[in-house]
Amino acid sequence: MDLFEDNRQRLIAAESPLADRMRPRSLAEFVGQDHILGPGRLLRRAIQADQLSSLIFYGPPGTGKTTLARIIANTTRAHFVAINAVLSGVKEIRAAIETAQTERGRYSRRTILFVDEVHRFNKAQQDALLPWVENGTVILIGATTENPYFEVNKALVSRSRLFQLKSLAEDDMYKIAEQALQDPERGYGKRSVVIAPAALDHLAHVAGGDARTLLNALELAVETTPENAEGEIAISLGVAEESIQRRAVLYDREGDAHFDTISAFIKSLRGSDPDAALYWLARMLYAGEDPHFIFRRLLIQASEDIGLADPQALGVVVACAEAFDRVGLPEGRYHLAQATLYLSTTAKSNSALAFFDALAAVEREGSAEVPNPLKDSSRDKQGFGHGAGYQYPHAYREHWVAQQYLPASLQGEVFYQPSDQGYEAQIRNDVARRREAQLAALQDLAPTQGGLTFGPTDPKQERWFARALSQSGQQLGHLRDRLFALAEPERHHVVLDLHADTGLLTWEALRRTPEGGVYTCVRTLKEAQILEEQVSGLGALHRPIILVTDLENLATVLTEQSPDLRFDRILGRNVLTRIEDKKAVAEQFIRWLRPGGMIVLAQTIPRHTQRLYQLLKPAWLPENLYEKLRDAEEAIYADPQDPLVNWDAEDLQKAFTDAGLQTTMEFEHQKADTRIAPAMIDRWFTAEHPTYGTRLRPTLSDSEILLVGKTFAQRLKEQIVPWESRVVFLACRLQTQ
Repeated sequence: MDLFEDNRQRLIAAESPLADRMRPRSLAEFVGQDHILGPGRLLRRAIQADQLSSLIFYGPPGTGKTTLARIIANTTRAHFVAINAVLSGVKEIRAAIETAQTERGRYSRRTILFVDEVHRFNKAQQDALLPWVENGTVILIGATTENPYFEVNKALVSRSRLFQLKSLAEDDMYKIAEQALQDPERGYGKRSVVIAPAALDHLAHVAGGDARTLLNALELAVETTPENAEGEIAISLGVAEESIQRRAVLYDREGDAHFDTISAFIKSLRGSDPDAALYWLARMLYAGEDPHFIFRRLLIQASEDIGLADPQALGVVVACAEAFDRVGLPEGRYHLAQATLYLSTTAKSNSALAFFDALAAVEREGSAEVPNPLKDSSRDKQGFGHGAGYQYPHAYREHWVAQQYLPASLQGEVFYQPSDQGYEAQIRNDVARRREAQLAALQDLAPTQGGLTFGPTDPKQERWFARALSQSGQQLGHLRDRLFALAEPERHHVVLDLHADTGLLTWEALRRTPEGGVYTCVRTLKEAQILEEQVSGLGALHRPIILVTDLENLATVLTEQSPDLRFDRILGRNVLTRIEDKKAVAEQFIRWLRPGGMIVLAQTIPRHTQRLYQLLKPAWLPENLYEKLRDAEEAIYADPQDPLVNWDAEDLQKAFTDAGLQTTMEFEHQKADTRIAPAMIDRWFTAEHPTYGTRLRPTLSDSEILLVGKTFAQRLKEQIVPWESRVVFLACRLQTQ
């Protein structure tokens, strides 16, 4: 770069808009999108580790797609090439590929190709990228405001990991404005700018989650406001309102906003919510939607979701549409509102969908012949007997007669099912009564004869998951599935497994949160080594982060790992069995939970577990010993001082509720066949720690305990016995603040 070019670049940087100058340069400066960039999430870890695969960033304008790509450019060791699909074509793609090949051949460096507005490439241009993405010559990072599933080559989408960026929250907008006002080099830190709270509120609200719009408005307000006598640039509410007068609504008649908004409108009508329906109607009109398109959807709705429940609905919409054509905008909005209110408040029925059942029957049956009595008799009644046997309904009482109008192969078929809403409720009984009569008539009448979520799948990883998960027993698999059904983790969630003894929950969490992250606790270094061996088949970024700790020291270990780390879901199975102060543990969990996050636990209740004496028959023991054994064992579970058994499900729920969590509780009685292995009997009677045998001593003598142990060994060793237990599933949610 020569001297003149260097000076030109400096001038461009100095004179560029505030929104461009204030682009974050690192993840520490980036504001918002915590659902994909929060501590512990996959994308953040991938950027920090410089282990990126092909990515597509999808979201509204001003949410940070291009900024994220530039942050990656600042942090990666790979060569970075950026092109804009609006200004580039196949020529620029070929040049980027040649550069990537040179970097790989000369310096063994990867190349990241960033394509802004990737949806602007036509199919041929996107196809030109595909082979180079597929063979790893370039790592693609695409940015698009349009749904990539519709606007980007499916082959590119299938080879990329998609991250959806959301409109920024107002709290994020305040942080961005504060950065711009305080930054002395790129923002207004060297100038005395005083902005009224109401003015800042207005800018943050009207910008609608678009950081670029906010910064553009702030720049306009500052640059057009002269300094006062004290040398301050005072931004009042009036100045802010002039700088950004109308809230922008993201709406493109051919994009996602168009289809998503009309979908919300239709579903609000169907759900009989007039407030929501009016809101979505106003949003469409505000954004400039064609009123005739809205009326077309209202006409469809009047038949599809209302139909005969209110036969007047279609007439009302037709009348409103005709009135709109005569009046036009803006007064025609009254007619749109009237039609919307009528459809959203009237009775609903989707019985018109019966037509599609009939259509399916036509496709299935083909061209079934028209029954002879129903054929046209005006042409050949004499020659072929067409129309013979037809019974004229008006000649009968109530102007109806029981005869069949379907082809012979479909007689008795039912398509139309009247609802119990509105007008249809009035005709429902009549329709049913007539059908019954027609079906009865079939017995007497002989048949008459006549002439329609994502990331790329890694087969190796899927095989590994299948192998790991298949090691769980059927009952444990059921428990896992029910626990995850309560937790409902999303793909970007960060999950903590409180005890990965068998990996039962860890493997499923890894499968369900491919764009998030999984932290898993083990008690010993030996367990950690076993787990590390099991996950060695996964890529480094997709492995769980293993924490060697127990519940008592979990907070310390997590603080050392990452003080800012918060979890969307905390899962556990039988982690509270021996915990005496369960409320203290719940309060500890809350510290590491995001607002709206959940703790979901599956906990076997020891006091309701299988009694061992019930596995024996009284005749196997000397007289009265069976009764003494029963009383001794029941006394174990009734000990109020033993933290293992002195609590029940209600105590567990109360501990988490008192800690400030919203809790729900479900129970399950489990019964499974269990093999009594010799090692199991040894643990009951001969292990060093407190055992079943030692707990019997207050009631039974040593000789009696020895005899009971021998009986178990002689009678039950290697036997399959039914084993009963009671499990409580506790789902606890931290309220969003």
